Amino acid sequence: MKNGSTTIVAISGFSSNTGKTTLMCELLRALPGWEAIKLTRGHYRSCGKDPDTCCVSDLLGDEPLVRSGRGENYAAGKDTGRFWDAGASNVHWIIAADEKVEKGIEEALDRVQTPGVLIEGNSFLNFVDADFALVCARAEGGTIKATARHALEKADGVYVSTIADDGPTARARFASWCAGLAIDLEIDGLPIYTRDDLPELVARLKQINLAAEEPANNLQSGRGHAPALESLIP
Repeated sequence: MKNGSTTIVAISGFSSNTGKTTLMCELLRALPGWEAIKLTRGHYRSCGKDPDTCCVSDLLGDEPLVRSGRGENYAAGKDTGRFWDAGASNVHWIIAADEKVEKGIEEALDRVQTPGVLIEGNSFLNFVDADFALVCARAEGGTIKATARHALEKADGVYVSTIADDGPTARARFASWCAGLAIDLEIDGLPIYTRDDLPELVARLKQINLAAEEPANNLQSGRGHAPALESLIP
């Protein structure tokens, strides 16, 4: 699935609390005019097996629900509210049961009116051909969801988030964690971005967007100058 000439950037993560929303907001500030999409996968029975504990269970139906526009989805402190506060020109919030996710994504993408859209969520890459995909991870690693393993297969880079470390330190910590894993994440060759690399990352996305708007322009090959994981492991 691809929405015409709109540049689609997918932001997924190893697990919760890996900096996905923070990165989305940083990119929205640097890409004025872009829209944002947020996916909430709901369950009639929540993880606690009690429908009353699922914050969107009452919104689930036979069809996916897509709430677009500030009046429909702005809530201070919530992800959608943060996207608006970061400068998104529109925000689309998809609420759907697992079997309705693809249809919800299609509807949300059909509503996008601008040259670029940032999409948060691991499930999107099952259905969307993104122009650029990033997987977020903490510098200290942590849990890896099964959906994140799939997202890594389609990723163009890994974004390592940290509260206090500078870029080189964050990369070194992440490389050390990867080296100690019993499984191979198969991310050798992927550039590893940190907050220090945001200007380069934004420039890359603008370049991709320009190429989509002007097909005659040749997009430079390569994934940029952020170092790949194998270069960080002694």
